[in-house]
Amino acid sequence: MATIDITEKTFDATITDNSIVLLDFWAGWCAPCRMFAPTFTAASEKHPEIVFAKVDTEAEQGLAAAAGISSIPTLMAFRDKVLVFSQPGALNASSLDEVIAGVQNLDMAAVHASIAAQQASA
Repeated sequence: MATIDITEKTFDATITDNSIVLLDFWAGWCAPCRMFAPTFTAASEKHPEIVFAKVDTEAEQGLAAAAGISSIPTLMAFRDKVLVFSQPGALNASSLDEVIAGVQNLDMAAVHASIAAQQASA
């Protein structure tokens, strides 16, 4: 599956309507972003069951600010509407594969229980 572009208008629906979403926050002037782009695209073709989306931080400054992006590229992963991974820096193919496998193998019942416990103690 090809990557899709995310905007402030499409962000919530994309996260809500899909089980796993990987977001690449990038900018055209960013050399590491341009180096990571082919790796991200190749992974999207290997994993059609996952939504691979890109956020242009120049065009979507409000979304980038809301996401707390301070360094690009930044990769975020959402599983069942929960942010489960966020890391700045370009990943190589094997590291990206590890992130994808980790997200796919998460015990989401345990994640939701942990979130509920944190909210209860807050």
